[in-house]
Amino acid sequence: MEVSPELPNRQNPHEVYSNRLLALDRAKMREEQREKRFGFAKLILAAITLISVFWLLRHPSMVELFIVPVALFVLLAVFHEKLIRSIRLRARSIEFYDRGLARLENRWAARGETGDQFLDPLHPYARDLDLFGKASLFELLCTARTRAGEETLAAWLLTAAPIQEVLERQHAIRDLESRLTFRENLFLLGETMRTGVHPEPLAAWGEHSPVFAARATRIVTSLLAVFWIASVVAWGVWGLGWIAASMTILNLAWAHRIHARLNQAADSIETATQDLELLAGVLSLLEREHFASPKLLALQAALKTEGVPPSAAIHSLARIVEYLSHRHNAFFRPLDLVTFWSSQLVFVAEQWQQKFGPHIRGWLSAVGELEALTSLSAYAYEHQDDVFPEFVEPEATGNNPLFEAEDMAHPLLPAHVAVRNDFKLGDPLRLVILSGPNMAGKSTFIRAIGLNAVLAQCGAPVRARQLRLSPLTVAASICILDSLSGGVSRFYAEIRKVKLISDLTDGPRAVLFLLDELLSGTNSHDRLAGTEFIVRSFVERNAIGIVSTHDLALTRIPDAMDDRAANCHFEDKLENGQLIFDYKLKPGVVRTSNALQLMRMIGLDVKN
Repeated sequence: MEVSPELPNRQNPHEVYSNRLLALDRAKMREEQREKRFGFAKLILAAITLISVFWLLRHPSMVELFIVPVALFVLLAVFHEKLIRSIRLRARSIEFYDRGLARLENRWAARGETGDQFLDPLHPYARDLDLFGKASLFELLCTARTRAGEETLAAWLLTAAPIQEVLERQHAIRDLESRLTFRENLFLLGETMRTGVHPEPLAAWGEHSPVFAARATRIVTSLLAVFWIASVVAWGVWGLGWIAASMTILNLAWAHRIHARLNQAADSIETATQDLELLAGVLSLLEREHFASPKLLALQAALKTEGVPPSAAIHSLARIVEYLSHRHNAFFRPLDLVTFWSSQLVFVAEQWQQKFGPHIRGWLSAVGELEALTSLSAYAYEHQDDVFPEFVEPEATGNNPLFEAEDMAHPLLPAHVAVRNDFKLGDPLRLVILSGPNMAGKSTFIRAIGLNAVLAQCGAPVRARQLRLSPLTVAASICILDSLSGGVSRFYAEIRKVKLISDLTDGPRAVLFLLDELLSGTNSHDRLAGTEFIVRSFVERNAIGIVSTHDLALTRIPDAMDDRAANCHFEDKLENGQLIFDYKLKPGVVRTSNALQLMRMIGLDVKN
């Protein structure tokens, strides 16, 4: 299937980032110098103002001259504050390009969001393929400013999309790839990578029924506030203090009556509506940008609501919530008990909720998709040698699964370090037994297969010169840990994972299984018998996959499977007492081992 064409005249991202960073550093330096001059000018003007005060005490008839230094000071303060805001924005732009350079120069680990909260130990491949955590795929990809964006990106990495959806994402990523300024503006919206908008509580609040649904309660509360203010006026003008006292007692009683419901409503509003200005900013960017991709245009169309832009609606809610937060101020609290101003704000918020609340989930979904696509577009821009994969419908291959890669490498390794290999699984080859010595690259290669399959099926480019694949369910058993506290051995944890993969083979998609040192926790005889049983059952259920091993007994498995299975290996060479690895995949069974040599290299006196 076709994807959108390559961008013409593509720029070198490292050069672009470096040039912009240099220009921003110079501009920030100039602004900081101006800021110092403004600060110095304010000090001088403050001194002049103070001297003027003493002079005017002796010449009170010329007091109007005092307005001049005060006005100049206010004017300087306004311009100074504007300059300080510009410096802050400039610093965030510098951080944006510095993070980009860090990704390009392989300095990105531990500088972004790790996505640890999305790691499910029972997921078929999340832990095994380093999807989340320090130096993970998520940390490399994620540039989202909202939690909705983080959650959407994580969901895309955890679940393969249908082919049509993948192709739509590819077109959208191509549309966003060249929009560097758009990505920069999106980054400027948040002070830090950790964001405050919680999508589910906000969406749930929008869909919830208002606490003060009864119109009579709102009318009574409003009238009592008006009557109390009138009674205070009557007390001041006509001395009718008994009316003010009566109204005060009545309003306090009413405040006590609605206290529980008011706190419930106000707390739910404040809990659900954190950092709304960030959400409004992202929505505003999405509303204003002129896209070409059908998917991005559809996201914009989904935002049209009641003739009011969602960004404006969220901004108005943010102002209501800001005013409502003053209810916790001890100074305003006594007045609130008789004027019910916080109640009025809750009423206004719930009116907003009834009008716009049902649309919040859709807005958050659009924001999440935009940020996920923007993250993947930044990855595409920064990895211009990576390609979008070609998808093959199962019907086109006679329902046989396919994974065919040319010059494929691990996407988390620097491009100049990663060694590329060709690899194909399909009809008739369904299984590869991968042998090789320690440190030869078996686990890295298996993870490269899995990560590229995950990237392909979430819509992103892959680290290969070409990749053709059918829709696949990725499942891996690579990082199996025992649990002392849970009473689970490594072997038992591994066979539970195998059972999970076996269950997946009954699903609608063919399974791509990735097994590293399968059944290493048992003896060689049981390991051979168990491995052969497992891989045969997977292949018979239309799965394809690879199994790595140190145990050369497992390399006999392809002998009984005809052309459906084959052996491949990585090898090493000993040169001048040092082990040399080329990390190139070769056909056949490995003929070398290096365990004793490695032990000698670290100082252990091992005899042959």
